[in-house]
Amino acid sequence: MVQAPIDYDASVREEHPADEGLHALRARIDALDRQIVELLNERARVVVDVGKVKQQTGGPIYAPHREAAVLSRVLGLSEGPLPDRTIEAVYRELMSGSFAIEQPLRIGYLGPAGSFSHAAATAQFGASVSFENLREIEGVFTEVRRGHVDYGMVPIENSTGGGITETLDAFADAAGEVLVYSEIALSIRHNLLADCEPKDVQRIFSKPEVFAQCRGWLSTQYPKAQLVPAASSSQAVLDAKADPRPGNAAIASSLASKLYGVPVLFPSIEDNPNNITRFFVIARTPARPSGDDKTSVMFTTSHEPGALVQVLRAFADAGINLTHIDKRPSKRENWSYTFFLDAQGHRDEAQMAAAIDAARGHCQALFILGSYPRAKRIL
Repeated sequence: MVQAPIDYDASVREEHPADEGLHALRARIDALDRQIVELLNERARVVVDVGKVKQQTGGPIYAPHREAAVLSRVLGLSEGPLPDRTIEAVYRELMSGSFAIEQPLRIGYLGPAGSFSHAAATAQFGASVSFENLREIEGVFTEVRRGHVDYGMVPIENSTGGGITETLDAFADAAGEVLVYSEIALSIRHNLLADCEPKDVQRIFSKPEVFAQCRGWLSTQYPKAQLVPAASSSQAVLDAKADPRPGNAAIASSLASKLYGVPVLFPSIEDNPNNITRFFVIARTPARPSGDDKTSVMFTTSHEPGALVQVLRAFADAGINLTHIDKRPSKRENWSYTFFLDAQGHRDEAQMAAAIDAARGHCQALFILGSYPRAKRIL
């Protein structure tokens, strides 16, 4: 029996009614896209006018209190079905484009590209600004202080590993010259990258804090591997590639895997699935109140019994909640420490000002590192 040829035209004709419905929906999308683009450009023209006013008044291009207000307002306007995360991402890119229109911004970060600091910077500032790899956290502080970059992105605390010592030490060295301008929280996913088979891994490169966040997994899967410290997770990938010995691996981001062409052997190896790192945006100028702020303070206590207790009590008596406290050696004398704390509220609020004044009486030195909008969402 001879099989009849397939009538492809008939097949198309049978699907035609559905195609008409699809074409109609796509036509609506095209019309909406036209309106969206028109409105985006209309918004951009207003941004140009805002930029002219800022140039006359000397106002900052990036204002975290205004960013917080815009995001809160647009998320409140949204009734779905788009999730809040999508709306926020769209508006962050809009604001990034606005920065480029008003004045090009340069953001310094601990690199190379592909580091978590780089990921935090791009998540916060979008794709329309310039990013500068400053190689060390201290270098980020130095270039912000000198005005060579507009803002810097530095990690301050991880939910698993605690405070980032390099950042705390850099604040101690730059007290009064660099301020915390805003705060972001970034979800961290660590991956084991290597060009070899899993069984052949002998050395693992990464930042020491990253090893701490993956300690349980490493002790189980690679108890005999040599852990090689690197300046950043992305630098670890480059170090592993440059080392001529076989069996090199690195713990880094999926972005670093793509940028440097090193495959992911094992994804998400962090011990805590809710692994989050807080980052500070640092600047030379203070941030204005947003209505939901934190204040970071650095101090050394007086040499008197109970001085630290009295400092903490000053905040408690003012009804202020402390959200974080850390310490580092003062580097001035043995067994003397510099303390860091975060408190809920802005330095311009009466309660916070009173607490800081009371605490100062029990300190050799006290610096306000900055008041800034509290991070409300995890990027």
